[in-house]
Amino acid sequence: MHHALRIDNLCVSYAGRPAVEEASLCIEAGQLVGLIGPNGAGKSTLLKALLELIPRERGRVEVLGRPLAQARRQVAYVPQRSAIDWQFPINVLDTVVLGTYPNLGWFNRPGRHERQRALECLRRVGLQDLAQRQIGELSGGQQQRVFLARALAQHAELYLLDEPFVGIDALSERTIIGILKALRDAGKTVLVVHHDLSKAAAYFDRVLLINRRIHGYGSAAEVCTPAVLAGAYLGELPGTVQLGVAC
Repeated sequence: MHHALRIDNLCVSYAGRPAVEEASLCIEAGQLVGLIGPNGAGKSTLLKALLELIPRERGRVEVLGRPLAQARRQVAYVPQRSAIDWQFPINVLDTVVLGTYPNLGWFNRPGRHERQRALECLRRVGLQDLAQRQIGELSGGQQQRVFLARALAQHAELYLLDEPFVGIDALSERTIIGILKALRDAGKTVLVVHHDLSKAAAYFDRVLLINRRIHGYGSAAEVCTPAVLAGAYLGELPGTVQLGVAC
């Protein structure tokens, strides 16, 4: 099995303060991985550094055995909902069509084929009937599903999602995790920033625990132990997990 993502000694700082320290990791292809850790642990920072959305102090990242610059079209990113301008005048279908752009090449515009692909991705997330709705009119869960559909339209190999389950309804959460597992079953690799440790075992094949540095990587049973969690959370565990109870 080959590596979908390899990180070597990745370091990121904000205003001279370390946010991610000496992170090294290999994630095999076809894995659904949960990226967990306390608030301010560097989870979103790690994702953004992988994508070169923020500068790395040092370190190397490879996607599918190549530098990111050579594999960028194979990486799809779903940012936090709070990072998106929901008042932007664009409808649901056109938002999803944007996911086809990385594969169009310079100066090409999306056509009938790309719009059909976008509609199919909307069907996968259960929102085909809202294709002409303005994006800001949707509920939080629907908005999150639209951006997942945009990622699906890219036909990527590696999917990075930043807190996709925050502030959404139960139906949207079930829909999204079902699609992520289907991507995994199709051989894609998915890395998800997540905060609810109680669902780690049910949702993810592997869990990556971080608090500035990597504290553990493996199954939820291996990582979500009292000793490992205490090391990452410095003794302050979220309410969904108690010492002595594995995820």
